[in-house]
Amino acid sequence: MKRTIMSLIGAAVALGAVTGVAAVAAPDGQRATKAEGASRRPVERSALLCPPPTSSEVGATTYTAFTPKGTGGAAGSRGTAGLLPAQTAKLDGTGGQAGKGKEGGEGRPGAQAAGAPVAPLKEAGTPVTATTDRADAPALAGAADGALAPGWTVQQTTSVAAGNGRGLLGLSCAAPDTDFWFPGVSTAKDRQDYVHLTNPDDTPAVVDLDLRGKDGPLKSASGENITVPPHSSLPVLLATLTGTPTQDAALHVVAREGRVGASVQAADAKLGGDWLPAAADPAPGAVLPGIPADATSVHLVTVAPGGQDADLKVQLATPNGLITPAGLETLHVKSGMTASADLKDLTKGEAGSLVLTPADGSGVPVAAALRVTRGKGDRQEMAFIPATGPVGERATAADNRDKGSTLSLVAPEKGKDAKVTVTASAGSGGGTPVSKTYTVKGGSTLAVDPPRPQGLKGSYALTVTPSAGSGPVHAARTLALPQGGLPAFTVQTLPDDRGTVVVPTAGEDISLLMK
Repeated sequence: MKRTIMSLIGAAVALGAVTGVAAVAAPDGQRATKAEGASRRPVERSALLCPPPTSSEVGATTYTAFTPKGTGGAAGSRGTAGLLPAQTAKLDGTGGQAGKGKEGGEGRPGAQAAGAPVAPLKEAGTPVTATTDRADAPALAGAADGALAPGWTVQQTTSVAAGNGRGLLGLSCAAPDTDFWFPGVSTAKDRQDYVHLTNPDDTPAVVDLDLRGKDGPLKSASGENITVPPHSSLPVLLATLTGTPTQDAALHVVAREGRVGASVQAADAKLGGDWLPAAADPAPGAVLPGIPADATSVHLVTVAPGGQDADLKVQLATPNGLITPAGLETLHVKSGMTASADLKDLTKGEAGSLVLTPADGSGVPVAAALRVTRGKGDRQEMAFIPATGPVGERATAADNRDKGSTLSLVAPEKGKDAKVTVTASAGSGGGTPVSKTYTVKGGSTLAVDPPRPQGLKGSYALTVTPSAGSGPVHAARTLALPQGGLPAFTVQTLPDDRGTVVVPTAGEDISLLMK
C-alpha cells in the first residue's frame, strides 16, 4: 500500500533508536536495493489485524499464528505475540460512526478490549491455534515483538456449513495501512460484499470509500468521512454506498486520518463465500498465482486508477511455459474505470497463474484480481486471487492440514528460473520440520503437494525462501477442505513477510534505499 516519503523518513529516524518498523520494507514484497553501507536487520515489532470471521450460526473459525524459526533477535532473546478482541462499531446511515454494537471485550468504548490474548506464540517455529464458533466473534488486533516479530503470520480459516456465503473462507490477517485497492467487488443483488475496517490505534481513523465500475466512479452518498473509532472494527455493506447494482467493480479504501486494516468479505447466493484481500499496489504489470487445475471458471477484474488508459498483454503461466488464452491477447482498461474478462475453464486441467504485462510498453499502473470457481451446478464454490508481489526474502502460509494443501510457485519472467526452499514447520501438536528445494522454470507455474512434517500432529506452516541469485518468484497456497459434495476451498497469496528492514547508516539518504 502507498506510503508517503515523510512517513518513510520518520520511520528511518526511528530506526536510529530501534530496529524494526516493518512498513519501511518496499511495498508488496519488492526487494529494496541496499545502498552501500546499509544493512538489512530483522524487524522488532509487527502488527496484524483480523476482521470478524463470520456472522453465521453454523460457522467455525480457526486462528493459526506462526513465526519462522531463527529469524530475529539476538541469541537467546525472547518476544511476545498475540491478538486481542476489538470493539464493534456501526454506521448511522450517513457515513458517520453512530456508536457501538457488541463489544469484543470489557472496558470503555473505544478502548483496547481486556482479556487473554488469542493464539499467543511462545516460541518461533511452532504454530499455535485457537478456535471459535461464535456468530458474534469480534475482530482481532495485535502485535508481535522481539524474536517473534520477523515474519509473524496469522491465518484465519472459517468453515460455514450452510446459508448464504457457505463454504471455506480463508484470510491472512493483514498489517494496518492507509491505501487499499479491491478489484472484483460487487454491489449486485446476488452478492453481499462487506468491507471490514479495523482501527488498531488510540485515535479515530477517518476513511473514504470510492467505488469504480466499467463506466467510471459510482455515485455514492455515504462513502466519505467514515469514522472508525479507536480499537474498533466497522463493517460497511458496499451495496449501501450506491444505488446502482454493479458487478465487476473496484473498491478504493483511503484512510485520510490514521490507519486501518481493510478486507472484503464476499457472499454469493450461488457460489458461496470467501475473503477478497487487497490487491498489490497498482503497477504496470501483475502476477496472480495459484489457479487450481480443476477450476471451472476464472474471471478477471482490473482497474486503471490513474489518468491514462492501460493495454495489458494477458498470458497464462502453465507448467510448460507462457501461453496466450484463446480470444484474449490483450485487455484494454480505460482510465479510472474497470475492465473484466471471463476466462472460463482457462487451465484445462493444469494448474496455472495469470501474468499481465504492458502491451504497449507504456507502463500504466493497474490493480487486478481473479474470482476462481470450482465445481458445477448447485455445488460450486468461489475463491479470490488478488495480484501479489514477489516472495522477496521469505513468505509463509499458516494453517496447513495433513491433506488439502497445494503450493503454487510461478516464475513469471521467461529465461529467469527461480529456486526456492520450502520448509514445513513442526505441527501445532507435534512433529519434526522438513525442507525441500524446488526449481521453477522461467515463464512457468509449478504446483506441488508441499512437504509435511514428520510425525505431524495438528496443523503446520509452510515457509518459502528463494535462494541467492534466484529469479523472481510469486506464490500462493490453496487449502481444500470439501464439505460433502461441495469442493470448498480458499487461496492465499504469499507476498514477502517484511521480516527485515534496510537500516541506513548515519547521514545516509533514505531515498537511495527505496529506489
